[in-house]
Amino acid sequence: MSHVANELSTQPDCWERAADIASGRRDVLPRPGERVAIVGCGTSYYMAQAAAVLREESGQGETDAFAASEFPRHRRYDRVVALTRSGTTTEVLDLLAGLRDAGIRTAAVIGDAATPVTSLADDLVVLDFADEQSVVQTRFATTALTLLRAHAGLHTPAVVADARAALAEPLPERLLGCGQFTFLGRGWSVGIAHEAALKLREASLSWAESYPAMEYRHGPISVTGPGTVTWSIGQAPEGLAEQVAGTGALWVAGTLDPLAELVRVHRLAVAVADGQGLDPDRPRHLTRSVILASGEEAVR
Repeated sequence: MSHVANELSTQPDCWERAADIASGRRDVLPRPGERVAIVGCGTSYYMAQAAAVLREESGQGETDAFAASEFPRHRRYDRVVALTRSGTTTEVLDLLAGLRDAGIRTAAVIGDAATPVTSLADDLVVLDFADEQSVVQTRFATTALTLLRAHAGLHTPAVVADARAALAEPLPERLLGCGQFTFLGRGWSVGIAHEAALKLREASLSWAESYPAMEYRHGPISVTGPGTVTWSIGQAPEGLAEQVAGTGALWVAGTLDPLAELVRVHRLAVAVADGQGLDPDRPRHLTRSVILASGEEAVR
């Protein structure tokens, strides 16, 4: 079994642990009313997007999400939260150093405490039980989001139950033979949809894309047809399932909690990779952390 297949199967247990420790981290995570930004790179950026919407929609306060390399340093926030599994990503470290110099309070949610980020962030939440060996992120990302979701009072045991169902239910066979996937979300599940598409691209080299669900009719539906999949992460707009069916594509209605629905996508990404003889632990051209040489700029 690949590392990623083993790691994704442990997500329900990791989520329970994250929810349990959230109350003990209230002093280092955003407080109600604070103006907050959540940052990350890659998968962590998409989890930041989801967390930002959850926090703001729950009435906790204005919350933005940015890729670490695109953070608007002219803006003032009460607190910036960085999500970083490795604690070594160059863009995150550079941003935290700049925010420290600017006097903005920061917190880092990390998978490994023995990394440079610990000397740059004011506060830490270490999720070492969710750290991973695989390059492809699954459980750390969803566990970090669960921590923030629980901190906002939005996590319930039903989410974990849905994740266990996502691991137990067989994947539809028709999905394994498709080569193009489109994921759609609404509200906080837009970030989940973006992450779902990234997982298919990383692990299986599939053509995968993602959109806010209401934007799908504004162009992207034109490439939908037989042999493609359109997967709704969360509730779909009225009439969209029928429109997709009319193109000849396979429609997948997400019936589980969006985070648990992502677990189904994790399983699909590994299954498609295995079917193509790919190693999902070692995706092409990727490393576990992007560490840039001094003076080298990240590609935007």
